[in-house]
Parts: sequence; C-alpha cells; structure tokens
Amino acid sequence: MLNIRLSVLALTLVGFAVTLLSGCSSTPADPTAAWAPEKIYSEARDEMGAGAWDRAAMLFDKLEGRAAGTPLAQQAQIEKAYAQYRATEKIQALATLDRFLKLHPASPAVDYALYLKGLVNFNDNLGLFSFLTKQDLSERDQKAAKDSFESFKELIARFPDSKYAADARQRMTYIVNSLASYEVHVARFYYRKGAYVAAVNRAQLAITDYPGVPAIKEALEILAMSYAALGMEELRADSLRVLETNFPKPITPPNSKSTAWWKFW
Repeated sequence: MLNIRLSVLALTLVGFAVTLLSGCSSTPADPTAAWAPEKIYSEARDEMGAGAWDRAAMLFDKLEGRAAGTPLAQQAQIEKAYAQYRATEKIQALATLDRFLKLHPASPAVDYALYLKGLVNFNDNLGLFSFLTKQDLSERDQKAAKDSFESFKELIARFPDSKYAADARQRMTYIVNSLASYEVHVARFYYRKGAYVAAVNRAQLAITDYPGVPAIKEALEILAMSYAALGMEELRADSLRVLETNFPKPITPPNSKSTAWWKFW
C-alpha cells in the first residue's frame, strides 16, 4: 500500500513538473517574426503617425536588429531615438543617440542626432522657472540645460550650414538667458534670506559666465545691495559704477512728466 502511494505521489510530482515547464516555455509568439524589414519600418512609421511612441520605439528596436549592418538599421536607430524622446523616455533616447553617434560618425544624419540630443535635454529648461512654485532654487540642477547647449554648440561648429543650425542658435540664446536668469533668481533668494555672501557669489557667477544678457542688470543690483549689507562700501560703489555705465537710466525730456508705474492717470 505504501509503495502504491509513493508511486502515485511520484507521478503527481512529475506531472506538476511537466506542467510547470510547459508553462514556462509557452511565451507569446512574435507577430513580426515573419515580417520583412520594410514591413516593420512601415508599421513603425504608422505607429508614430498615430502617436503610439512606445509601440513605434519597440518596432524600430526590432528593425535595428533585423536589418543590422544596413542603412535601414541606421534609420531605425535614429527614428527610435525620436520615438523615445516623444515618449518622454529621456534616458533611453540619450543612450540611443550616444550609441548612434559612436557607431556612425560619418552618417549624414549626425547633425540631426546632435540636434535631437539637444532637444531631449532642452525640455528640462522649463525647470529653470521652478521659482514660480516656490521651490528652493539652490537645489535645482541645471545640468540638462547645459548639456543641451553643448549639443547645439557642437552641431553649429561642425555643421554650420545644417538645416537645424538656425533653430539651434535660437535655442542656445534662450538657454543662456535662462541660465543667467536662474543664477540671478538664486542670488535674490539668498539675498532675501540674509545670506549675503552666497548672494554675491551667485550674482558674480551670472555676470562672469553670461555677459551681455538682460539678467545682468539685476545681478549687478543684487551685488551692490549685498555689498552694502555686508558693509563693503568700496565694492558696492564699484558695482554701482559698472551698473550705471552699462545700464544708464533713460533721460526724461524737460517738458514731460515722469509718471509712477502704479498710476494709471
């Protein structure tokens, strides 16, 4: 009787193991397995047209492997990066672009890859204005904006006649102005907190790193006020002299009346 029970138990365990193994091996079939590379590309483009960026990125990834070593594989890689960018998969998009630039340094799409790399990081520039949400600006990381600037800078240096160069130049100007504004807002934050040395350091950073931008006027003002609060009259006077030299006050005509900003009549 004992032997019979052991035999039944053994058969049950074997059956369970077979069921488990068969379950593990039953993976979903790949619907693209029999597709030609051109069909995969066509389907991926259709998914992009429909805004299904995740699905498009997956198909381009399959195509990149299926058409390895061909121009179509390069096209798939660069379009996969764009789909990842639109799907807000920033890390994946940057990794794809870095791999493309490394593997295909002579590709005619290098200028576009650099431009797209700048765009991926450019979106983070909205974070420059997080002071509107009362976030501690001293904790913000501006690495993405600076990386974006460097990508656009490389694009313009290497491909000045690229069709993406004009837009890249405009975005570089915006980034510089934004970074300077960010430094000034941080300086103002420190000034209001009474951290005058920190305010001086951030204002000087804006003046040194971003000369000629509109935010420099406020940086000089904060610099002068901070020096005054610290009792450094000579440095305060120097700051005011630079401020008045570069941003002279408009001259009011003799017969006109100066109206305060808060008066409407």
